[in-house]
Amino acid sequence: MTILKKSFHLSLFFVLIFTFYETASAQTLSNTFSVTSPDKNIELSIFLTDEINYEVIYNNNKIIELSKIALTIRGHETLGTNPTLIDSKTTLIDEIIKPVVAEKSSSIENLCNELTLSFERNFDLVFRAYNDGIAYRFITNFDGDIIVESEDVNFNFMSDHSIYFPEEVSFFSHQERVYKYLKISEIEEDKFSSIPAMIEMDEGTKVLITEADLYNYPGFYLTPKGNNGLSAIFPHYPLKEEKRNDRDVEVIEYEDYLAKSTGERNFPWRVLIITDDAGLISSQMIYKLSSPLKLENTEWIKPGKVAWDWWNSLNIYGVDFKSGVNNETYKHFIDFASANNIEYVILDEGWYKLGDLFNINPDIDMEALVKYSEEKNVGLILWVVWKTLYDQMEEALDQFEKWGVAGIKVDFMQRDDQWMVEYYELIAREAAKRKLIVDFHGAYKPSGLRRAYPNVLTREGVRGLEWSKWSEFITPEHCVTLPFIRMAAGPMDFTPGAMLNTTEGNFLASHSRPMSQGTRCQQLALYVIYESPLQMLCDSPSNYRKEKESLDFIAKVPTVWDEIKVLHAKVGDYVVLARRSGDEWYIGGITDWSERDFELNLDFLPKGDYKIDLFIDGINADKYAGDYKRIQRKITSDEILKVHLAPGGGMAARIYK
Repeated sequence: MTILKKSFHLSLFFVLIFTFYETASAQTLSNTFSVTSPDKNIELSIFLTDEINYEVIYNNNKIIELSKIALTIRGHETLGTNPTLIDSKTTLIDEIIKPVVAEKSSSIENLCNELTLSFERNFDLVFRAYNDGIAYRFITNFDGDIIVESEDVNFNFMSDHSIYFPEEVSFFSHQERVYKYLKISEIEEDKFSSIPAMIEMDEGTKVLITEADLYNYPGFYLTPKGNNGLSAIFPHYPLKEEKRNDRDVEVIEYEDYLAKSTGERNFPWRVLIITDDAGLISSQMIYKLSSPLKLENTEWIKPGKVAWDWWNSLNIYGVDFKSGVNNETYKHFIDFASANNIEYVILDEGWYKLGDLFNINPDIDMEALVKYSEEKNVGLILWVVWKTLYDQMEEALDQFEKWGVAGIKVDFMQRDDQWMVEYYELIAREAAKRKLIVDFHGAYKPSGLRRAYPNVLTREGVRGLEWSKWSEFITPEHCVTLPFIRMAAGPMDFTPGAMLNTTEGNFLASHSRPMSQGTRCQQLALYVIYESPLQMLCDSPSNYRKEKESLDFIAKVPTVWDEIKVLHAKVGDYVVLARRSGDEWYIGGITDWSERDFELNLDFLPKGDYKIDLFIDGINADKYAGDYKRIQRKITSDEILKVHLAPGGGMAARIYK
């Protein structure tokens, strides 16, 4: 009897213990959610306690540990504090996107798993896991308008990794930075960077931090936080501005909130692209995460190349007229563009008196110039200061449409507070109404606007070749870093094409006779490597005419593509990739100041015989950067193409039937 009673008590004890652990386990599971990438290599876990945190595992290694997510709306308890879950749903997204402007490929596979967590207090959190990264965003469902006071965006890494850190000095910025390479722990407490910024982890893994679908909200920046952590900071809504001249309008006093908005809205995606070097170049996460097309008619949108006047200081020679901002000079540019199948010519600064878009330079007859360009099948793009355009918007855009110009290059915004972010969409929308393409300069990084408004063909937000007019920053190492970081966010108006090229140590910054560092073949290769559906030819028509072989190659390179193949890639060191347009393939390769040899497997070509037009660094390119060798011959898809890149060198090829 005693033994039976003891056995009963022990059984009851174990039942109670089992029930306790089962209940605790069920409670733990109910507060933990996860979503994995389709290939199972990425796992994103979300933990609901008295706050919301997430972690990320990549290839069975935790790379992001508990990182807080929260959004504070004025008059409401912080979204993310003491969350009460009311529903969860996991969905497979599997679709094909056909972009209007195929900057990287004509078909985009949008494949990911999506987890939606719905909470009391009228908000959702949506998480996505792609094969090359993760993203999350808030969705709110409040009645009326809201004021966003703050947002917690955190990235707590497991180790003190190296980072490519585009450091800023203020929120008033063109976001044209070089990348500081340092440890997270070495970032000074009061320093911050624009994005994208890139973390370099062990065994070749890279993590790019950026955002997508940025509308009616400020962009974010990164600053160090705690051990191995990074946190977002935001420019607040502008309260008081100071106009210093026709273009520089700086915020000198901010409101105590980030944004004012409608209560029913999607917030921007917070994005981690997690992949290797090659994956950063081929990733299209930003495009896939962005709002779909908002224009009804897009047939008029025409990508192409542009003969640019400003970089070369309008230095035309061997002519019988005085070059400058006048009709004779621009007719010369138009003739050059027409003869080489270049779609556009830009009229940069000087065609109007600064501050008034209707005060035209007396040496410019715009109606006659547009008529001449139409006869030559060349479109004109007009440079404008953003503030002047804003002040005269309706009248100016109507006039541009009446003249028949093709587009506008909008410059010197230098901000991404909510007001300025809204300005970008305003310009994109109003320009589209008048069938005007847009190039944003003095701009923040791309974050998806181009998908909704494909008339926005490119933007700056990059330290491009223009800096060579006054500085030594545009080195081959800088050029070979951009494809992995800035270009992952979207097209960049770097403006390649210099015909005066220099070796290391021989460069001279010159505003009126600019040059590039690195070889001629590196400049040719940039047309294949750098994505920009509106791609500049920065040098003078006179210089291009002296370099006919180089010009002929540049003129043939498309600005939109059907397919991309990354052949060799290492951030900051080298890039070799191939792109397809129709039945033709182009290969571009560049290196830093180290010479390199590559063997290029051509098995991406369909079986058969081809012709190759190949430009490689000449035998003396290490001493004279303009030295190159052109090889034209037959080639097969079974061949291994061997190429040598000089210091600061490159190679470029066109392969066709």
